[in-house]
Amino acid sequence: MSAGQAYGHAEAKAENVAGAAKDTANKAQDKAADAANEAGDQAQLRKEEASSILQQTGEQVANMAQGAYDGVKNTLGVGETQQKK
Repeated sequence: MSAGQAYGHAEAKAENVAGAAKDTANKAQDKAADAANEAGDQAQLRKEEASSILQQTGEQVANMAQGAYDGVKNTLGVGETQQKK
């Protein structure tokens, strides 16, 4: 084998190795992007769930406050539902 042939084989092998490394890097980059997208989707879902829970809690507190207000009005005799004696 001549020096030129050996150089050609080495160059071809180096190109193959570089190509494989690029493919591996691209696959890793794609997996990282997919993981980031999944994390973003999960974060959005958790945000929506938290918002829903807060809204439900707010509605429950408002209903409890209204019930307490109505109870005080009835106790003081100013409520609409109080029966006349």
